[in-house]
Amino acid sequence: LLQEEVAKNLLAEFNLGCDAHQTEHVYRVYVATFLGFGGNAARARYEQSLLSSSLLRNRLLGRQDGLSPEFPIPDPCLPRDARDELQQPGLRLHLRGTGDFQQCRELLQPLLNRTNETQSSLNGVFQPPLQFHNSEFYGFSEFYYCTEDVLRMGGDYSAARFTKAAQDYCATRWSVLRERFERGLYAPHADLHRLKFQCFKSAWMFEVFHRGFSFPESYGSLRTALQVYDKEVQWTLGAILYRTRFLPLR
Repeated sequence: LLQEEVAKNLLAEFNLGCDAHQTEHVYRVYVATFLGFGGNAARARYEQSLLSSSLLRNRLLGRQDGLSPEFPIPDPCLPRDARDELQQPGLRLHLRGTGDFQQCRELLQPLLNRTNETQSSLNGVFQPPLQFHNSEFYGFSEFYYCTEDVLRMGGDYSAARFTKAAQDYCATRWSVLRERFERGLYAPHADLHRLKFQCFKSAWMFEVFHRGFSFPESYGSLRTALQVYDKEVQWTLGAILYRTRFLPLR
């Protein structure tokens, strides 16, 4: 009964008709927000975890790993040999990428905040059962950027192809990725920030889709897209539809 009540609270009714009496355009849609689980927010939580665990290990073992550029902390979620720094007041931690896509995925799984309950997704939020055999899904925003900007494989999603491309990208030396960037081999709006964190975001997107939302890796009906009918789709469109769901379109 409790789960049924939770499910009702995540069900929104939209009237896309011209007036409140036109019921042929009324849709009942599952709506849930996952603020704090986007790529950038996840990276911030990952960095905080990496910082805390590294400092604790140094204190327990009497080491100074990461406190100088000569002895960086290995980060599997950065491309091979890429450098980064984590800062907090009075402290700077140096990182060097090892580009291990599989290890990065494993480190990110606790950040999904999954529970042991059935029919739950990210952060334990209720998720209705899905009929994978006759469903079709579209991934916008980061789902599209993550597959297209650098990997250049936006559109029909294949877990096997995406994994292979992400593994190859992560394992490529940072100097090679920079050289490809300077030759204009990536999407025009891809910048160095995207290049540096593409490995992390690839692993995070994979984990969110397959572990967070429980889509099987064999699922073949996800399409990542930027536009629908030549109009760019962002999360704000969904927010507007949700906020105006009681107002018929005129």
